Amino acid sequence: MSGKARSRIHRLAVLGTVLAAAALAGAGQTMPDGRPTPSGQPVPRWLSLKSDEVRARFGPGLDYRILWEYQVSGLPVQVIAETEEWRKICDPEGGVAWVHRSVVSSRRSALNTSGAEIPIRSGPSATAGVRARLAPHALVAMEDCEDGWCEVRVRRMRGFVRQSDVFGTQSRALCNAARPAGRGR
Repeated sequence: MSGKARSRIHRLAVLGTVLAAAALAGAGQTMPDGRPTPSGQPVPRWLSLKSDEVRARFGPGLDYRILWEYQVSGLPVQVIAETEEWRKICDPEGGVAWVHRSVVSSRRSALNTSGAEIPIRSGPSATAGVRARLAPHALVAMEDCEDGWCEVRVRRMRGFVRQSDVFGTQSRALCNAARPAGRGR
C-alpha cells in the first residue's frame, strides 16, 4: 500500500472517530419523539422562572392564548419539549404550558411541595445535624444532587435536603410532552 493510500485511510479513520464521538456527545440531546433539541440541551431538564410575571401559553408563540400567569420568581419548572424560541414546561401542580426562552433561567431551585417542614442537614446524611428547616411551599436555591441528596443554599447558609423530598430534582419527565397544554396530570 502506498504512503498516499495509508494517509487517506488514516484521515478517514480519524474522521470516523470524530463523527462517532460527536454522535455520542449529542445522544442525550433529543426530545421525547427522538428529534434533536434546538438548544442542544437535554430534555427533560430543570430551569427556573426569571420573573414573578411569566405568561403560560397554550402553544409556542405569541398568537396562542394565555392560559395563566406564573407569579413566583425562581419557581422550578421542567422542560419537556422545546422549539428554538419556546419551552414546553411542567410545573409543580402538573400544569403543562409554553413559555418563551427569555423568561427562564438555568439557575436551579427546589420547592417543598408538601405541607410539612423539610430538614436542611449539615451533610448529605439522614444522621447529619439539622441546620434549618425548609417551610412548606418554600423555595430554596439548589446546587447539585448526588447519591439522593441535594446541596441547597439559603442566603449564606448551605445544607442538604433529601432529593426525593423536593420538587425540581427528578431526572425523569414528570409530565407527558405529547399532552396538550393545560392543568392537571
